Amino acid sequence: MSEVLLGSILSAMSTGVGALLILFMRDTLTHRLRDNLLAFTAGIMMAASLLSLIPESLETGGYIPLVVGVFFGVLILTLLEKNIPHIDLGHTKKGIEFDEKALLIITAITLHNIPEGLSVGVSYASDTEGTGNLIAFAIGLQNAPEGLLVALFLVNQQISKLKAFIIATLTGAIEIVTALLGFYLTSYIGFLVPYGLAFAAGAMLFIVYKELIPESHGDGNERTSTYSFIVGLLFMILLLNM
Repeated sequence: MSEVLLGSILSAMSTGVGALLILFMRDTLTHRLRDNLLAFTAGIMMAASLLSLIPESLETGGYIPLVVGVFFGVLILTLLEKNIPHIDLGHTKKGIEFDEKALLIITAITLHNIPEGLSVGVSYASDTEGTGNLIAFAIGLQNAPEGLLVALFLVNQQISKLKAFIIATLTGAIEIVTALLGFYLTSYIGFLVPYGLAFAAGAMLFIVYKELIPESHGDGNERTSTYSFIVGLLFMILLLNM
């Protein structure tokens, strides 16, 4: 219990760690650096899904639970995408009133963090030692640049840096609750573990292909982003084999 709580807190608060940079930045984040960070994170999450979550789901439950879990992971993210308008944080050029767009950003990011928290929780319910920590690490790395981008957007909407930091940090806090929910569900209903692992993999793969890769290729930095993706992939493989 203490391990999943600590892991979920660290993963969720990574949003705040990323947003913390806004307090010390004088200039905005360059598109090249932003794209490379997103691509590096995509590589981390891809490796975690394909080399940890999916093999473990197959081992503990077989192919059918894997397909069902991945399907529901993708379905939940798809429903969120369709019902919460997606806003391109990095490529927004013009200012829009805080009451309209910034609140939508906060709501969208918060809701998108729900399946990420579930992913962390079900990973800690796995019988394989270290799976939970690795997935929490992968999700945390994804949360850090997300928190910075949210904070940057809010600052561009004339919100003070301190308030932007606090708001961005709070968007990740929901992951703590959903991580505990996912952990308890899969811990006390044992047959859900392979489904939960596959759900986490499906959600992460959706985020990688639908969000992170397209976002990292939007400003002409495709080549360096590709290199960053491969480095992230290899880095996670190193962690998995330590």
